[in-house]
Amino acid sequence: MRERSMRHNSLDQQIRQRAARAIPGGMWGHMSARLLPESYPQFFARGEGCHLWDVDGNEYIDLMCSWGPMVLGHRHPVVQAAAMKQLAEGDCMNGPSPLVVDLAERMIELIPHADWAMFQKNGSDATTSCVTIARAGTGRRKILAARGSYHGAVPWCSPSLVGVTSEDRAHVIQFEYNDIPSLEAAVQQAGNDLAGIIVTAFRHDLGRDQQLPTQAFAEKLRAVCDRSDAALILDDVRAGCRIDLGGSWEPLGVRPDLAAWSKAIANGFPLASVTGNDRFREAAASIYVTGSFWYGATSMAAALATLSVLEEDGVIGHMVKMGERLRNGFEALSRSHGIGIRQTGPVQMPMVLFEDDPDFRKGFLFCDAALSRGAYLHPKHNMFLSGAHTEQDIDRVLDAADFAMQQLVKSLQNEEVFQEN
Repeated sequence: MRERSMRHNSLDQQIRQRAARAIPGGMWGHMSARLLPESYPQFFARGEGCHLWDVDGNEYIDLMCSWGPMVLGHRHPVVQAAAMKQLAEGDCMNGPSPLVVDLAERMIELIPHADWAMFQKNGSDATTSCVTIARAGTGRRKILAARGSYHGAVPWCSPSLVGVTSEDRAHVIQFEYNDIPSLEAAVQQAGNDLAGIIVTAFRHDLGRDQQLPTQAFAEKLRAVCDRSDAALILDDVRAGCRIDLGGSWEPLGVRPDLAAWSKAIANGFPLASVTGNDRFREAAASIYVTGSFWYGATSMAAALATLSVLEEDGVIGHMVKMGERLRNGFEALSRSHGIGIRQTGPVQMPMVLFEDDPDFRKGFLFCDAALSRGAYLHPKHNMFLSGAHTEQDIDRVLDAADFAMQQLVKSLQNEEVFQEN
């Protein structure tokens, strides 16, 4: 893997100039490279396994996996074959393919809490559908959500308040993740109007240490919903298929009433799902949620293939093994270079933050240097591993990280000298 070129007149820069004229802000949402170190590419040409190539031909080992969807790696041959076969026969038709039933049955088979399944396109579709179903099933309005948790990019839950009215959030009450007294206070505030509680599989807020749910917290959520006849909604959009195929809280023995899935379930093909128990079956049938492309057969074929590979190949166990190798390697580099880091969350979804780095400057410097050696990391968002990462790939990432640590130490030393003078 050659060192990334730093050409000033790169194709990426040329396309950015065109985008600045044609697209508001040049790019929108989480895909904007303006949120990353300056050297990060905005545009990519292709992907294969756990490798990406930008439009200038620079190759990277990908530790973002398209922000989660690539659970098996880019262009997995089994998934590609299934999707292309279906695409040749039909995708968006006057009605759904029978694959919609096949996929619903498959998810019911895999997911212990699921008695039924519905399909959408994006995580925001799924979480919003869950909230709507909870309200329809209970006849109430209030939804409890953990402060800082990400549940999508629509007004009721968007992390940005630009263009959002207070009325959009009027029935959302916040509590602190893993904080039972805070949860109880929110429940009391909701009173007899509590429709549901939505919670992420673990606390994966941007730019902060991740928190796995405590057993007591998960059990308390289940007990509160049972006592209040409210819906427990698990937002498994980000973590789904990377912790447990039955749902990320299955190891805790706590099962939701409704769950939102997306990202990894079709290995990069656009698909989301809501799964639920029989208690909310009638409510799910009564609401009106739909989309012109929600029934696309190609993504459903991809999902069926993805779920089979995940189950048959033991992909989650492989990701855990690679994650442990990466975490141990980062820890060794931290000690050898004398640079403090914090690693939190599940190993298969790595989160690495630097000590004493409130503005993420160290993180940006580190990731910028690692990128120059072909490792695509993120300075303040959890990363993702896939079934395509091998020991050799992880070791190449660690080699890039070793170089990046060296460069970070030099930068910090130069700053100290400058301040002394």
